[in-house]
Amino acid sequence: MTMLLSLLTLLSLHFASVITVTSSLAQGPLEGGGLPSQRSTENIVPSPVEDQVHDGKILRYDFSFNDVGASKGIRVTASSKQATLNYPVLFVVRQQKSVLSWSVPYVIQSTYTYQEVSHTLCPENGFTSSPTQNVTVEVATSSTKSVDFFLLVESIDKFNLRTNEPKTFTVSPSKPEYYTYSFSKGVESMIVKATSSSDICTVVSVQPAQCPVYDQHGNVEFVGQYQTITKQAAITVQRSYYPDGNFFVVVVVQPTDNDCSGHAVPYVPIINMTSRSLTEKNTNRSKTITITVTETLPSTEYWRPILATIGVLLTFYVVTGIIMCVFHKSDSGSDGRLEEQEMGQSKPKNSNDDGCNNVPFAASTDASTNYGTAAGKADQAGSSEAHRRMQQPPENGYDSDEDDIDMLDDIHEEKEIYRTKMGVCVADLSRKKVKTLDRKYKLYYWNLVTIAVFYALPVVQLVITYQAVLNKSGDEDLCYYNFLCAMPGGLLSAFNNVFSNIGYVMLGFLYLLIVWRKHHLHKKAVAADYHHAKMCGIPKHFGLFYSLGIALVMEGVLSGSYHVCPNYSNFQFDTAFMYIIAGLGMLVLYQQRHPDINANAYAAFATFASVIFIALMGVIFVSVYFYVLFAVVYILTCLAVSAQIYYMGIWKLDFGIFKRVLFILRTECSKSAKPLYLDRMIVLIIGNAVNWSIMIYGLAKMPKDFNSFLLAIFLVNLLLYLAFYIIMKVRSGEKLTAVVIVIIVVTLVVWGFALYFYSMSLTGWEKTAAASRESNAACLLFNFYDGHDIWHFLSSGALFFSFLLLLVMDNDLDGKERTKIAVF
Repeated sequence: MTMLLSLLTLLSLHFASVITVTSSLAQGPLEGGGLPSQRSTENIVPSPVEDQVHDGKILRYDFSFNDVGASKGIRVTASSKQATLNYPVLFVVRQQKSVLSWSVPYVIQSTYTYQEVSHTLCPENGFTSSPTQNVTVEVATSSTKSVDFFLLVESIDKFNLRTNEPKTFTVSPSKPEYYTYSFSKGVESMIVKATSSSDICTVVSVQPAQCPVYDQHGNVEFVGQYQTITKQAAITVQRSYYPDGNFFVVVVVQPTDNDCSGHAVPYVPIINMTSRSLTEKNTNRSKTITITVTETLPSTEYWRPILATIGVLLTFYVVTGIIMCVFHKSDSGSDGRLEEQEMGQSKPKNSNDDGCNNVPFAASTDASTNYGTAAGKADQAGSSEAHRRMQQPPENGYDSDEDDIDMLDDIHEEKEIYRTKMGVCVADLSRKKVKTLDRKYKLYYWNLVTIAVFYALPVVQLVITYQAVLNKSGDEDLCYYNFLCAMPGGLLSAFNNVFSNIGYVMLGFLYLLIVWRKHHLHKKAVAADYHHAKMCGIPKHFGLFYSLGIALVMEGVLSGSYHVCPNYSNFQFDTAFMYIIAGLGMLVLYQQRHPDINANAYAAFATFASVIFIALMGVIFVSVYFYVLFAVVYILTCLAVSAQIYYMGIWKLDFGIFKRVLFILRTECSKSAKPLYLDRMIVLIIGNAVNWSIMIYGLAKMPKDFNSFLLAIFLVNLLLYLAFYIIMKVRSGEKLTAVVIVIIVVTLVVWGFALYFYSMSLTGWEKTAAASRESNAACLLFNFYDGHDIWHFLSSGALFFSFLLLLVMDNDLDGKERTKIAVF
């Protein structure tokens, strides 16, 4: 009973207050265009209202507008310079179906205050024009003193956006704006572009054309699609998301730049929201912005660039097939010669029959010494004879001169002897059984396939989840696309960026086909002339080449997965197999002339795993301390690898390393002015100088994109090693065939164009989403592919030709004895 009496008392007081205000207003019109509650204006553009309000007085103004619809809107602006945080002026705007209210001063995030507020009213009748629309505005305050206020209710003549017609307006945190757009008949997708010369943080939102409109700082992210913007943004709008064909483009300026700069928003307790130290007036956060709606390439036209891409890639297959057929006929025609050689010409013919007497890297051109040594033909002859005896044991089980000569049989067993002798040829580093080495190198591609499956499956699952979250939430800051050229397809927001990775996959399979063909021909050659295959040419082990092809395919899969939703947390998906590709490339080069001492698969992939782990740490904990620690570890690794290369794999990394270092310093460095292996020393000094220079640059600049910095280290080292290999091959008197020269030229040209498009940097995962969008650019090819897509195509071709170069570079040595092939 007590509660019922209290409720009746409150209701009676409320009605008494309203009646009092109504009778007060009924005395006559107020100054300005607003009229008392029983009367309303008939003006389409009423005059502004300037009045006073105090406690116990509620002012109500009625406005009427004609022909409000898709092309016209209503906007309400209210301000008060005398209103305070303790006694704000309250404005309530009533329409037929909705109510909108706010207070002046307008407070955002309990910190920032604004004395003027402006809002566009939602068109309740949708996009159909109505003869009359009534708006009522009520003004009240709790202040006992009269407070001046200003009120303006006006119509917006150009409320709708038109295709390819820019719309420029000014917004602020307390004055958001939005406009309508209607799809033309037959158009299925549009791009809403926003540009500004100001870098003030703003949110651009595309929302369904329905009430209420979420146009405030606290709710603009509730529905539709939205992006933060500093100077540029673009939202692709698909008609399927808006069945009625209409949507709102809402622009809201943020009170701070934290959302665009990545800084955390400070927490302010509500109890302190009126403290002067925690409130400030933001008077300089107005932003002039231009909105343009343009049509994009419809999905029905995607087939043109897709077919063109597949057609170009299939051309590689066709050309490769033609070349294989031509060489197959050539091989068939040479079967008779092979039989003749097998019958009576066991010794291969080669124009360069001078053994391993090659011009050293650091010697004069007239010197006749071995690579990395000062030895002459005595070492060469010994190596050749030892290799001959190893491959062809004496018929009687003993040599006629073995009683007179110490043959040093342990040279065939102790690697410390034949790897450190003065004249080292490929025969000295290919002494292990072929089957043993084949099993060793097969482990590379089997391990790589296993790693690829276990790595790729969770990656695909994760990025699909990212895409689903983006589609459901509308938060387009999750993924760092090039929004000016993001072509949606199915569930993917940027289908073109994903599809452009098909080059890696198709060319990877083509490379595997070429390797399989070469492997098959090698097996036939071995079956036809085992002695020739055993004694001549670079030892053929194809495990690493298969691994390169698999890695190229997986780079396409993981790069495509990354581009489903590229961002800060999954960039390593795009680079993981690039590390592996660069590492495998160096292992292939080293394998060519060091098959016995090349790293095994377990050690190699453990190293790759460590590299990826370091890359992850560089993304999460990038700082000056991390770079210093990385520099120390990297330089020590360079020294350890240099020692391993210099001593041909007999250098051991254990607790006795310090004792051996002191011994070397005492013997080689202090007693000899010239290193024992001069060429190797020069190459390693150059390599270390380059790597240390890169490390110094990293310490000086400390790039935020540590993954790219680390990848650059790998690629630079691969390039240095490849250049060194080609130079030494030429200086050793070996030939570069016409095919190899053509491949080198094509590879350099394609890499040059690829790096040009890569340097465009259309996005930046290390930045914030808003900052990344500043680099976005329009499509360049077929109105479908952007510059980064072209990088995908060109880099996949460049990698394919690079791998092809590794595969065929030493074909000129197939007829040369291994005892006459230099090691470098």
